[in-house]
Amino acid sequence: MIAGVSDPGPAAGDISAAAPAPHNASIVFGPSLPVAIRFAGILATRGVEQGLIGPREVPRLWERHLLNCAVVAELIDRRCRTLVDIGSGAGLPGLALAMVLPDTAVTLLEPMERRCRFLAGCVTELELANVTVLRASAEDAAVKADVATARAVAPLPRLAGLAVGVVRPGGLVLAIKGRTAAQELAEARPALRRIGARSAEVVRAGHGRVVPATTVVRFFAR
Repeated sequence: MIAGVSDPGPAAGDISAAAPAPHNASIVFGPSLPVAIRFAGILATRGVEQGLIGPREVPRLWERHLLNCAVVAELIDRRCRTLVDIGSGAGLPGLALAMVLPDTAVTLLEPMERRCRFLAGCVTELELANVTVLRASAEDAAVKADVATARAVAPLPRLAGLAVGVVRPGGLVLAIKGRTAAQELAEARPALRRIGARSAEVVRAGHGRVVPATTVVRFFAR
């Protein structure tokens, strides 16, 4: 389903353009692995052509992007029914999470029309019935989800303010971060207190399934 952008039709990708799926991909994606393989092909072709993925990222699409994002699903309560991915860009982590959480309605929130068209094509090609693409900024989106996710969108103080605007009261926010996550969290504490965020901490997802495990800043809205 597409909201705020026309459906451009299938987004064909060359599966052979991406590196083969590693052995742990079947563990992480389970029955959705064929869909993930097709998505890898799209990212390695159209994603690169449209500047959403750097050419140097193609050999490490699985380890650095697809698997890194998909394992975040273990931090989400299976009773959660709605998820919004802020600034979805190339569909990471939103599309990867939609594959492993088929019972969760996922909204890919993206303000740029060009990126929305790419995402809409991916949704069509991958036949992901649980995904909606919404062209809007987090400030303007009329969304109140159970969970908000983000990756490489904004510094944590600003991201936190955006995220609490698109989750329900008490909703979960998961921000995928890198090695400086603890430092970012420490610097963001005043901003988190101002918006009433609770239980903010750095956690890791995918132990034993991906190396390194994915670093995530997790907190709950007021």
